[in-house]
Amino acid sequence: MARIEIEAPAAPAAIPAAGPSWWPGATTQIFLGLAIGVALGAIRPDVAVTIKPLADAFLRMIKMIIAPLLFSTLVVGIAGTGDMKAMGRIGLKALVYFEVATTIALFLGLGLVNWFQPGAGVSVAGTATTDVAVMATRQQSVTEIFLHLFPTSIFDAMARGDILQVVVFASFFGVALAGIGEKGRPVLEFLESVAQVMFKFTAYVMMFAPLGVMAAMAATVGGRGPGILLTLGKLVGVMYLGLFVFLFIVIGGVALLIRVPFFTFLRAIREPFLIAFTTASSEAALPKALEVMARFGVPRNIVGFVLPTGYSFNLDGTTLYLSIASVFVAQLAGLQMSLGQQLMMMLTLMLTSKGVAGVPRGALVVLTAALGTFGLPLEGAAILLGIDQILDMGRTAVNVTGNCLATAVVARWEGVLDDRQIEQFR
Repeated sequence: MARIEIEAPAAPAAIPAAGPSWWPGATTQIFLGLAIGVALGAIRPDVAVTIKPLADAFLRMIKMIIAPLLFSTLVVGIAGTGDMKAMGRIGLKALVYFEVATTIALFLGLGLVNWFQPGAGVSVAGTATTDVAVMATRQQSVTEIFLHLFPTSIFDAMARGDILQVVVFASFFGVALAGIGEKGRPVLEFLESVAQVMFKFTAYVMMFAPLGVMAAMAATVGGRGPGILLTLGKLVGVMYLGLFVFLFIVIGGVALLIRVPFFTFLRAIREPFLIAFTTASSEAALPKALEVMARFGVPRNIVGFVLPTGYSFNLDGTTLYLSIASVFVAQLAGLQMSLGQQLMMMLTLMLTSKGVAGVPRGALVVLTAALGTFGLPLEGAAILLGIDQILDMGRTAVNVTGNCLATAVVARWEGVLDDRQIEQFR
């Protein structure tokens, strides 16, 4: 495979927040937006709900960035490398890591839910199941998941924001571009310019992040109210304990193994982490995560391939949630599942969760289908639907963190992680 030689550009620099020297930085602004949103939702829930369109507008701005940013960065990374064997090796290593991480998340959730028994003593009487019954019909078959990888039109995939289809098309396009050698140089230079423009575009959109975060948190607190957290506080507590353990023990342990300072890594990804947590949207955090990990010393072809692929195959927070939620529903119904039954359900959840990236409330889609398969009551999923926004915030933030670290794992495995660039985040 021919390689198109092109001078590698410097990693995109972060754009400082506009304003005088005393003006708070981007991360501080997001924290302030979060705090104001919580306070507004608690004090004036009627007003808080009405400003939700501000959060929706921010998410739409993010979504319009993703397709061109992802396509340009991935094609430039692959075509610039020009090594199909290397891309295949990167993909295999990424999948191995994804499966190990998600398996750990499943067993961690299984251990916590059996230890704390959060579903014992919670009543499910009178809970509507219409919404979750509809969800059960959305589950994809294995054949549909496989066929869904291949877009019939790249423009349709971009319009729908289907990340995995864009990755597949961009991978083929990058390999073909590398295959024609010097004739492809003008296209490669054009896409390199597009990538730089999109990183600058991302920086401008991120200036609206504090406002979007404030509106999202206000609408969540104002719409759901604090009462539902008291009713199901034990489940929420177990869920966030599991996410905390996974974040600091599992992800922290992996960072130690690959010789990446864990708290330096957390400092580097703080903005995509906060955006994912407050908006409960992995897509919202993707543009910033792509930029940050490129600046963190991970080569662009690895960032562009591993990070979006992980959105379908490495949902650590979602996997942890599914293991806790499924057994929680069994506990609600007073059913004692054997270890073998629980393991079979975990295997089913691990396999079926691969096809719901980008599906709204995708974790509930998978959970509802599994409940029907194993004869568990849909009322339990209906209860979870009421607090899913609160749970979704935590699991989405851990999903993004796990995928950011996955890029560093693969880069270290390939021997191409630039430790000098990591130093800038200390």
